[in-house]
Amino acid sequence: MLQFAILPALCLALCAALYSPRALAQTNDAAVASSVSAPADEPPAAPEQILVVGQKPGPGMWKVSKDDHVLWIFGTYSPLPIKMDWRSHEVEAVIGRSQEYLAPPISKVETSYFQVALALPSLIGINRNPDDATLRDVLPAEVYARWLPLKEKYLPKNKERDRPLFVANELFSAALKQAGLTSSTDVRKQVEKIVEQKKLKVTRTVHELKVDNPRQLIKEFKKSPLDDVACFSNTLKRLETDIDAMRVRANAWAKGDIDAIRKLDFNEQESCSNAIRNSAVLRDHPAFQGAEERHRAMWLANAEAALARNTSTFAVLSMRDLLDPQGLMAALAAKGYTVEQPE
Repeated sequence: MLQFAILPALCLALCAALYSPRALAQTNDAAVASSVSAPADEPPAAPEQILVVGQKPGPGMWKVSKDDHVLWIFGTYSPLPIKMDWRSHEVEAVIGRSQEYLAPPISKVETSYFQVALALPSLIGINRNPDDATLRDVLPAEVYARWLPLKEKYLPKNKERDRPLFVANELFSAALKQAGLTSSTDVRKQVEKIVEQKKLKVTRTVHELKVDNPRQLIKEFKKSPLDDVACFSNTLKRLETDIDAMRVRANAWAKGDIDAIRKLDFNEQESCSNAIRNSAVLRDHPAFQGAEERHRAMWLANAEAALARNTSTFAVLSMRDLLDPQGLMAALAAKGYTVEQPE
């Protein structure tokens, strides 16, 4: 749910999926289409390319208010069309009359540069299966058979010794590229450029995870088994059935079609994030216990403070946080704020 901006590379593998399946491209705002999967012995048809020409505004903004103070929130989404040119005059106008910008919440690992330097050699092989096992060794035969045609199509050079979690992420990224979609968009960068031009005060919600011995954490992770077969299998299913649905969601966001957006299923597939979150090495580490709840509380506190001191505040959140019945918008509504969705 909440984005990660991991400072040292050593935590990219360990932490990327803890809060946001968004950090692994495949787990963003997922919905599985109801179409029939392709047979295991036939590669799926090539997804249609998505070419969005001209400027696209994205959706309207959510309005959170109390008395005469307003927090305007713009919802981001991923994946989006590769060639999309985003520009929203409405967003620019709101930023121009606001006093403060709330950046999307991020987390980073708090550790010394000396500790990072010591840990870097340990990263070698972090993506590999323990005991040098292959995908054929660790996957059920049925799942492995479904993987082969997708491997041939998207990752023909994969050597099959990486953990299913990492292969799933690489596979999904390659499939998105062929579909004309990308998880790396410049929408947030463009927003922050406007914020800088308008000289707004910037408030960032940064949750630091204190790791005293990252080298040991990495060593334990490399030896620890991961329950990531479900992650891998669900990724295959999405590529067999969900490309068209992803196209619909991406274009609905790009065109600002709020009616279409409201009809979409934004429930995330949790299997890939759970594979990391529930691994013993992170589950038992003090830095990660209750981390999501603390991070959520930090953003809500910053939002309430901004609402209290400003007549107008602008913020950016993921579309899931805006639409999820358990998301941050729902939390603000539960606190008594008036929450209005865009028309």
